[in-house]
Amino acid sequence: MNKGNMNMSIGQKLAQQRKKKKISFEELSEKTGLNIKHLSNIETGKDFAPVGDLLKISRALTIDPDVLLEDDEKNEKEQKKKRIKDFEKREDSYNYTVLTPNSKNKHLRVFRVTIQTGLEHPKISYQHEGEEFIYVLNGELEITVGQKTIHLKKDESFHFNSKIKHSLRNNGKGETILIVSVYSP
Repeated sequence: MNKGNMNMSIGQKLAQQRKKKKISFEELSEKTGLNIKHLSNIETGKDFAPVGDLLKISRALTIDPDVLLEDDEKNEKEQKKKRIKDFEKREDSYNYTVLTPNSKNKHLRVFRVTIQTGLEHPKISYQHEGEEFIYVLNGELEITVGQKTIHLKKDESFHFNSKIKHSLRNNGKGETILIVSVYSP
């Protein structure tokens, strides 16, 4: 967001993002299932946009919902700093090999993670904005997301909302090697 966005309404931000992405009302309607008149009225401020609609719109525009909801540039700067700090923690950890160099400030980062037999992965950031995708290259993995525990073996994968508290553990008989993709807004 730039300074011009700080006091913009949700409708104004939607119009800005839709035009930036060169998406017509018709195309946005097709992607969201929302009618064109409602989308137009959200942009002009005539209709209230429920959070569910904003999530559909954000997904269709491939933007983080906060782009439409936040009106504070400071929040964006804080998220950027946190993204860099989390990246540096992972990069400095002996368990991580960064597969996307120079991505400290990028939204998508990929790591090769090694967890020794019988150990839980050292806590770095087990609850963070975004999404995570894990692919097991070797060994076995027990991943707990919220109250749900999933067991993965070689060549299996799992995708989840990383905002939910999660942990990784190697309960297998050998070293576990993972490819972990982390998307942070």
